[in-house]
Amino acid sequence: MKLFYKEVSMSSKKHVEKNAPVDSDFSLEAVPESARKGFRSLFFVMLGFTFFSASMSVGAKLGNGLDLSGFIWACLIGGLILCIYCGFLAYIGADTGMTMDLLCRRVFGKKGSYLSSFVLGFTQIGWFGVGVAMFSIPTAQLIGINEWILTIAAGLLMTATAATGMKALEVVSTISVPLIVILGVYSMVTAAGDGGGLIAIFEQSAGKITIFTGIGFVIGSFISGGTATPNFIRFARTKKIAVWTTIIAFFIGNTLMFCFGAVGGAFTGKDDIFYVMIAQGLAIPAIIVLGANIWTTNNNALYTGGLALANIFNVRMKLTTWIAGFVGTGLAIWLYWNFVGWLNILNCALPPIGIIVILDYFKNRSKFQSTYAAKNINWFNVFGIIIGAIAANLISWGIAAVNAMVIAGLCWIIGQFITKEK
Repeated sequence: MKLFYKEVSMSSKKHVEKNAPVDSDFSLEAVPESARKGFRSLFFVMLGFTFFSASMSVGAKLGNGLDLSGFIWACLIGGLILCIYCGFLAYIGADTGMTMDLLCRRVFGKKGSYLSSFVLGFTQIGWFGVGVAMFSIPTAQLIGINEWILTIAAGLLMTATAATGMKALEVVSTISVPLIVILGVYSMVTAAGDGGGLIAIFEQSAGKITIFTGIGFVIGSFISGGTATPNFIRFARTKKIAVWTTIIAFFIGNTLMFCFGAVGGAFTGKDDIFYVMIAQGLAIPAIIVLGANIWTTNNNALYTGGLALANIFNVRMKLTTWIAGFVGTGLAIWLYWNFVGWLNILNCALPPIGIIVILDYFKNRSKFQSTYAAKNINWFNVFGIIIGAIAANLISWGIAAVNAMVIAGLCWIIGQFITKEK
C-alpha cells in the first residue's frame, strides 16, 4: 500500500499558493502518482549520483594500498553493505514518496528533524563546495587563470541546474555518465598496458593498508550521500523499480569509480584523480569529463542541501537551493583546504539518521500514514544521532559508519522499550 505524506502546515500551503502554484519537486509533500518515473530516468540520475570523483580518489588510495585480490574483496564487501543500506532507504522513499527530511519529521519529530536536516544539509553543502574547488583549483592551475574566478563561475552554473530540479539532474547525468565511463576505461586500459598488467600494477604498492581498512574506505566514501537516497528515488513508479535502480546504480557506479581510480592511482602513485589523469597525459579530457562528473554529483548534493533547508525554514527548495549554492561556492576554496576533516566527522552522523529511519519505518508504519500527527521531538531517536556520531568518531576499532549505525540502533531499541511506542 502506498503511503503518502500529507502533513503540510497551513502557513506552508499559503506560502506555496502565493509564490509558486506548482512545486514540481514536491519539496514539502509526497510525490503523487502522476509525477512518478520509470527505470531509465531514475537510473541515469542514480548513476550520476554514484559517479563521484571523490570516489575515484578513494579508489586511488585503495590501489596504492592493496593488492588486486584485496581491492576486489574490499569493493565487494563494502559495496554490499552500501547496497543493503541504500536499498532499504530506496524502498521507503518509493513507498512513501517523501524526501529524507519529511521522513525524518515522522521519525525524529517536527523540531527534532531540524537536527537531521542540518547535518544532512550542512554536509552536502560542504561537499558541494569541495567538489567545486576540486574542479576549479587544478583547472585554474592548468589554464593559468585566477582560481576564484573559475570557482564562482562553476559554482553558480552548478547551482542554476540544481535549482531547476529533477529534470536538470536527468539531463546532466545522461551526458556526464557516458563521458566518465569512456575516460575511465581508457585510463585503466592505458595504465594496465604500460604497467605490465593489473596484478603487477597493484603489487608494487600492496600492503600499505589492510582489507578491513579498505572496506571502511568503500563504505565511508558514499554512505553520507547514500543517506539522501529517498530524495531522488521517491519519484520511482514502484518500489521494485526504486530498489533495483538503486542497487544496480550503486554497484556499477561505485565499483567503476573505484576501479578507475585504483588502476590509475596504483600505476602513477598519486591519490588525487585529477593529478592521476594529468600524469597519464589526459589533462584536457580530465578537465572536461571530470568537470562534467563533478557537476552531476554536485547537483545531487546541492539538491539534497536545498531540501534540507526547505524542511528547516518551511519554504520551497528552489530558494533554499540558491542559498545553499551561494554558501557552498563562497566557502569552496577554504572548504577544500581546511574543512574535509570536519566534514568527515559530520558524515559519521548520517548513518545513524538512515538506520533509525529504516528501523522506525518497518516497526511503526502508522507514523507514515496521513492521519499521524508528528511529535515535536522524539528524544531517544535524536539522542541516537548524537551518540552514534560521537561513538563513530571515538571508537578506534571497526568501521566508523557501521559502529555509528549499531550504536544508534541500540538507542532506538531502548527508546522503543521505554516509551512502548506503537
